[in-house]
Order: sequence, then structure tokens, then C-alpha cells
Amino acid sequence: MANSKRELFLKRRLRVRNKLKKRNVGGLRLSVHRSNKNISVQLIDDVQGVTLASASSTEKDLGVVGTNNVEAAAKVGAAIAERAKKAGVEECYFDRGGFLFHGKVKALADAAREGGLKF
Repeated sequence: MANSKRELFLKRRLRVRNKLKKRNVGGLRLSVHRSNKNISVQLIDDVQGVTLASASSTEKDLGVVGTNNVEAAAKVGAAIAERAKKAGVEECYFDRGGFLFHGKVKALADAAREGGLKF
């Protein structure tokens, strides 16, 4: 029986998250969510259950509102790297969720790496 796109996405998300939990004991997680129009990212401390920093393409100060492209994702990645540095974070694990690592997700990750985050 064929699985729907949503079921495949959920399976992929759980697989990625479970692998991260095995490796990431006490570390921070950079979680990405991508919709058809926007992309957002959070730096999460799973031990304390708090978000240390976040960035999204819906923020007006980034200047990418209304754009749906790779450049917008790169600006969000640079913003999260800058905010993570302010929070005192230099290293984290990249949680792509169920999204494939290409296009906007890859652009965000590359920009975050260029901004100084290590993952």
C-alpha cells in the first residue's frame, strides 16, 4: 500500500529526530520549518525545554517578507547565526525535520555555517 506524502514526511521527520536524540545528549538543536511561503528556524535547548534564538522570513526587519526564494532562506540563516552568537552559542545540531536537504533548507544551513555556527 502506498503511503501518502504526509505519512512519508512524518516518517522521515521521526527518523531524523530519533537519530539526533541518540547523538545529541545535552546539546542544542537548530530546528527548521519550511512552508510553501516562509521558512523559520529555532535554536532549542531540549534539556531545559527553551528556545534560545529564532528567526523567520516573516520578520520585517530582515527585509524578505513576501519573497519565496533561496536568498530569503540565506538571510534567515545569517540572522540565526548572529542571534546564536549573541546568546553565546557556537555549536549545535542541525534538525532538518522531514524536509530534504536541498534548496531553501540547504541555503539556510550554508548561511548559518558562514555566520559562524558549527554543526
